[in-house]
Amino acid sequence: MTDTMRAVEITKPGGPDVLQITERPVPQPAHGQIVMKVAWAGVNRPDALQRAGAYAPPPGASDLPGLEAAGEVVAVGTGVTEWSVGDQVCGLLPGGGYAEYVATPAAHCLPVPKGLSLKEAACLPETYFTVFSNVFTRGGLKAGERFLIHGGSSGIGTTAIQLAHVFGARVFVTAGSEEKCQACLDLGAERAINYREEDFVDVIRAEGGADLILDMVGGEYIPRNLKALADDGRLVQIAFLQGPKVEVNFAQLMTRRLTMTGSTLRPQSDLAKAKIAQDLREAVWPLLDAGRVRPIMDSEFPLDQASAAHARMESSGHIGKIVLEVAGG
Repeated sequence: MTDTMRAVEITKPGGPDVLQITERPVPQPAHGQIVMKVAWAGVNRPDALQRAGAYAPPPGASDLPGLEAAGEVVAVGTGVTEWSVGDQVCGLLPGGGYAEYVATPAAHCLPVPKGLSLKEAACLPETYFTVFSNVFTRGGLKAGERFLIHGGSSGIGTTAIQLAHVFGARVFVTAGSEEKCQACLDLGAERAINYREEDFVDVIRAEGGADLILDMVGGEYIPRNLKALADDGRLVQIAFLQGPKVEVNFAQLMTRRLTMTGSTLRPQSDLAKAKIAQDLREAVWPLLDAGRVRPIMDSEFPLDQASAAHARMESSGHIGKIVLEVAGG
């Protein structure tokens, strides 16, 4: 390794143009960490929130954006036994993925699934950690249940559709165009609702209501989600594209025995993230190895065009995941 590396930093809070190439020292592994030479880095909504000044890194984390990457282990810290220099891994990161090298807890890394490239593997950690922990662990989705996913064509959405379908749930989604709706149907959704043309509440209630809803929109969707739930249904909130504040009549939660919950991934403890990684390795990585689920790719950009990658994501025109090429491979 060299002493310095190319990285993308947030020069000030703002739009995509505040992302600029810089030189930074190469990180060194702390106890329990590995250092990865980054081949590809995933681009996610939390990166854009951090860029805008609305999602500060947790204490001790890199100020550089980037919460997932894939590449080669080039250094291991004390106490690390599961990985060796030269291993190819994908990892959930506390930050710092938009760089040539990044340090992350070894327990947050997973092997590159069979048949997948490093580019595809870079799309897995942030999305799969989020979906599995919220849909199955927190949301308790079971086979046969009706599951509504908002933003079905996003990286989160395309992952949730596939996993829910493989595990036997009935999958419903919302999306904003016929192209996006068709992409969701192709992945296993039973019904794709174009929210510009139909009211998802009416559609889902006609099916008996949703047993589980995964929402990243928030705002005025929250009371509509509660109406769309079946009795004893659960709403899991993972983001707020339309804002976190809204008026809700909680009497319906009592009379219909509804559950509202949610989480964000980055602030959780290292131990909690390690537990999610272990759950994924046992329950989901065999599905990836077998090709039963896969990352859906939208577009790729060179590291020095991170601003264009953010503009693409914030246009909401993408279907699936956006990645940055750092070293390739």
